[in-house]
Amino acid sequence: MLDHEEKFLFKEEILHLAGAMSDSAVLDNVEDLLADVISSPRFDSEVFTLERSLQVMLGARAGSTLVGLLTVAPEVFDEVGEVRISPEVLERLTAWRARFGLAIDNALNFLNNPDGIQGHTFATQIAHADDRRVLQGRLTLVRYNNEPQFFVADAGVFLGLVGDVLERLGPYLEPDSVDAETIGRLREALALVERRTAAR
Repeated sequence: MLDHEEKFLFKEEILHLAGAMSDSAVLDNVEDLLADVISSPRFDSEVFTLERSLQVMLGARAGSTLVGLLTVAPEVFDEVGEVRISPEVLERLTAWRARFGLAIDNALNFLNNPDGIQGHTFATQIAHADDRRVLQGRLTLVRYNNEPQFFVADAGVFLGLVGDVLERLGPYLEPDSVDAETIGRLREALALVERRTAAR
């Protein structure tokens, strides 16, 4: 259960999320996105970018809150009923939790389990959209049953994902966590990105 301070912060997050979903059209769009991800044949890998998609749709704070809310423990989710939000929003949140929550939680647990993924490959490709060329990445994950799954996203999505990973790993690193060669590769990669994206 949440302590007093956690409960206050949690309710503040729910109110912010409800504000981001105050329009019924937004509720429909979020539900469509959740349904598309859950029904995708590449479901596990697409869940990998679900939070970022919701952040784009609702805003960074609200997108993260929604994923957490759908996968949080039942006793914590019950606290949502005490927050004065629109009945339509509460009804949708409850329905989404029942319909999508467990599947999303299971997929996130699978992807966060190093033993669940036996290998991965990454490739790039150029796509044509709206009369312009778009750099994309293709990440293929090989599951424990040797069945590959992949997802494709624009380069910006992957770079944002790299930033998220580094930010989340950083606080827990110790002096012997990363070897000098890897640090060198990271520096060189960042320098290359800066050179290629510098304003001309």
